[in-house]
Amino acid sequence: MSNSTETKPTWWQRLSGGLKRTSASIGGAIADLVAKRKLDRAMLDEIEEVLIRADLGVDSAAKIANAVGEGRYDKAITSDEVKAIVAAEVEKVLAPVAKPLGLGEGNDQRKPFVILVVGVNGSGKTTTIGKLAAKFHAEGRSVMLAAGDTFRAAAIDQLKIWGGRSGAAVIARAPGSDAAGLAFDALTEARGEEVDVLLVDTAGRLQNKAVLMNELEKIARVMKKVDASAPHAVLLVLDATVGQNALSQVDVFRYIAGVTGLVMTKLDGTARGGILVAIAAKFGLPVHFIGVGEGVDDLAPFSAKDFARAIAGLD
Repeated sequence: MSNSTETKPTWWQRLSGGLKRTSASIGGAIADLVAKRKLDRAMLDEIEEVLIRADLGVDSAAKIANAVGEGRYDKAITSDEVKAIVAAEVEKVLAPVAKPLGLGEGNDQRKPFVILVVGVNGSGKTTTIGKLAAKFHAEGRSVMLAAGDTFRAAAIDQLKIWGGRSGAAVIARAPGSDAAGLAFDALTEARGEEVDVLLVDTAGRLQNKAVLMNELEKIARVMKKVDASAPHAVLLVLDATVGQNALSQVDVFRYIAGVTGLVMTKLDGTARGGILVAIAAKFGLPVHFIGVGEGVDDLAPFSAKDFARAIAGLD
């Protein structure tokens, strides 16, 4: 007889587990601070410092600390009260950017809906494409993948594996082929076959920004010859473990690729998830999905409330 207690962790358990590093650093420090004394300016400065160390950004940290202090000077405050305020304030920052990825339904439906996926190598870009393909396929959509990271044979092979897993067609060429030419062929074929969604992988070599910029511009330019409105979305995949470095990645890719939305991956316990708060406050770009692991179902639509509660360490 099977043991029914061995159920798979819920999405919430995986999310709060993935944000353990951030919530433990915030929660532990807050508990230490409030246990000793009544709330005063020094305590608020220390809470602000804790939030900055957790990558939430200077502006957000100051706002949250001020919210904690409102009407509470010289009063005892519990760590749970502080965490609840932190969660509420973080949710205020994240709620405006928590937006689903619309695929142009109804009258606005374009076939295929073209999603260009960008990000530095190692950010989880190709894996994210595979998970999105599986998700769209499960929703009853036909999907095609274009292996546009043509310089990395491993990325091409990985995309083929994901295509097999997710029931998506894969367009690939020999390593070193022209990425723009591949994107043109993929879009032409996807259009001819009336595919619903075309996901295009791209290179992520940031060492030479000018070369990468030219390549991404060329991909967009040649796709416009087939469909003047393509690409319809440009998703930047960010690795949550890199902390502050993610801010500069958003800055660079927003400039060179016209990013329309974000996906944050690798929220797996080593993550510095607070950085998403800083990114939301600074750039205001939609956050469509977050990933907490390698499995197909470990990518889910972004929920501001859940993320804020997990960061603050609330159950």
